[in-house]
Amino acid sequence: MPKLTVDGIEVEVPQGATVLQACEEAGVEIPRFCYHDRLSIAGNCRMCLVEMEKAPKPVASCAFPAGDGMVIKTDTDLVKKARNGVMEFLLANHPLDCPICDQGGECDLQDQSMAYGFDRGRFIENKRAVSDKHMGPLIKTIMTRCIHCTRCVRFSTEIAGVDEMGMLNRGENAEITTYLEKALASELSGNVIDLCPVGALTSKPYAFKSRPWELTKTESVDVMDAVGSNIRVDSRGSEVLRVLPRIHEDVNEEWIADKTRYACDGLKRQRLDRPFVRVDGKLKAASWAETFTAIRDKLSGMDGKKIGAIAGDLADVESMLALKDLMTGLGSPNIDCRQDGAKVGGGARAGHLFNTSIAGIEEADAILLVGTNPRWEAPLVNARIRKTWLATDIEVAGIGPRLDLTYDVDWIGAGPQTLQEVVDGKHPFAEVLKAAEKPMIIVGSGALARTDGARVLGAAKKIADSYGLVTEDWNGFNVLHRAASRVGGLEIGFLPGEGGLDTAGMLEAAGKGELEAVWLLGADELDTAAFENTFVIYQGHHGDKGAHAADVILPGAAYTEKNGTYVSTEGRVQRTRYSHLPLGDAREDWKILRAVSEPLGAKLPYDTIDQLQKRMIELNGALARLDHVAAGDWGDFGTDGAMDDAAFTLPIDNYYMTDPISRASQTMAACTEAFLAQTERTGTDG
Repeated sequence: MPKLTVDGIEVEVPQGATVLQACEEAGVEIPRFCYHDRLSIAGNCRMCLVEMEKAPKPVASCAFPAGDGMVIKTDTDLVKKARNGVMEFLLANHPLDCPICDQGGECDLQDQSMAYGFDRGRFIENKRAVSDKHMGPLIKTIMTRCIHCTRCVRFSTEIAGVDEMGMLNRGENAEITTYLEKALASELSGNVIDLCPVGALTSKPYAFKSRPWELTKTESVDVMDAVGSNIRVDSRGSEVLRVLPRIHEDVNEEWIADKTRYACDGLKRQRLDRPFVRVDGKLKAASWAETFTAIRDKLSGMDGKKIGAIAGDLADVESMLALKDLMTGLGSPNIDCRQDGAKVGGGARAGHLFNTSIAGIEEADAILLVGTNPRWEAPLVNARIRKTWLATDIEVAGIGPRLDLTYDVDWIGAGPQTLQEVVDGKHPFAEVLKAAEKPMIIVGSGALARTDGARVLGAAKKIADSYGLVTEDWNGFNVLHRAASRVGGLEIGFLPGEGGLDTAGMLEAAGKGELEAVWLLGADELDTAAFENTFVIYQGHHGDKGAHAADVILPGAAYTEKNGTYVSTEGRVQRTRYSHLPLGDAREDWKILRAVSEPLGAKLPYDTIDQLQKRMIELNGALARLDHVAAGDWGDFGTDGAMDDAAFTLPIDNYYMTDPISRASQTMAACTEAFLAQTERTGTDG
């Protein structure tokens, strides 16, 4: 490991580290525009110049490897003059847009020009102007501001895996653009806005909305998928204006998916902000007392076995536990948190977790994907697989529809027949798994939502047992969930009790008239036509499919309006924090359930969220440790038996609209038009 001296401080850095990294190790801040820890080195901006002893001129510290015995100086007159000169050149063509630029107040160029810029310019030539580029409905471009750091190009090529951006021409005519000037088709495209050190790339939906000092910043967790990305919610008053990523190395690093970032405008549209009761076939606004009376009059004296409850994809653990306890009090065993009908849960805990962990993907040396599209179901998991594929010679095989996942995948089959061949050792990829030191299998939720889903899960377990996917220090068996609520629901046992009906059973019973009442906790991905003759209580925050079928509507709080616990697909326990109070008469879901339990004669035994969370932890101790992944026990799950011949299908046909919030978002509607319509016209994969 080389040792070098930085401003009189001796530091030791790993082999291959750069001078810039050595300076940071010594506690010296080096200005930069093009350098980024997670991107390849470009050495474009020259802002990081430092003086090296015996070197004839300043060196670019980001691109210069640290060597043993180097003497680096970062605060000499030569360095200051060099940085001042670089800044003067950068500003020579930069427009005076700061008062109207959306990057104002958060701009690296602004900050560094204060430290290294002149108070006047010496250039008298006309400033260079560049035409703005079309990058789709998410990214606004003002390319005259661009300083050609190429961060956006390197991100789209290396991290997102979409080769659609680059630099054209040379010298003064150089421009950053998307090839053929089409929209940047990636589920991670919004991250280029965070990477851009100037105002060349900004958020189109957020344009001219606010200044950063006007916003209330709340650290929270994303619920648009089951990854549990760490986010910051920026709100003003009762409106969420933007969502930004927070760094969490084990989950999302510093990236977030576009749906996470941009669907927030759906939080203010089509909201349920008051209770409703259906009278003479029409929903009419009512008071909370009238609503509770309507529920009491219908459910009082009803046989508990004729009542059911289904939790949706965005429900927090607290509300699901309150609903479970309420159903128990009413004598109903008919509860289910798997509204898609996935045959998972009820067995060993490892059978429903992403056991390898998201960060653990980087240790794998072989991956088998079964009936999943991680690019749409969990873009950050897909990005982690791509990162591993770029860094190693990992082999990735897939069973299911052929897709462009941004890395090489050997599509070995379309359905359960191929999966069975791997189980039996008859397929060549079985030898790859056997030879690998840390093999992985990722089973998609769509593959488990089939009628033979339990047998698919059982076949995947056989692969794990047969080919060494589970050892003392490695568990390569993974279920990739799509719903933020799913693992939390499974952890507290929000599953059918003894003799109880699952989601499919409740739908069938309702169609036959055997289920007289159903409680939908934000469950909107169902065929509500089956509930035509059933009393439907819908508790949620958007007027989506479930609300349209409801006889009583209880307005709940969205994830930005409550403190709630969520468990990610890897079993990581995290909590959302409210950025503002619920809209109108809406209330937190657990409070609604606690209030309605009294008139129903099944009073819940907690009055505060602390008491409810204590009850939650008593039920499952793994929920006590925040930001912790408790290893799942390896035991029995899934079932044996022949699987159906039908090929695996994917559960998501529109990445941008998968839940009530994203379906209410105008930005997501624009993305649907821009990207899916484009795909349908050209016949290419997303």
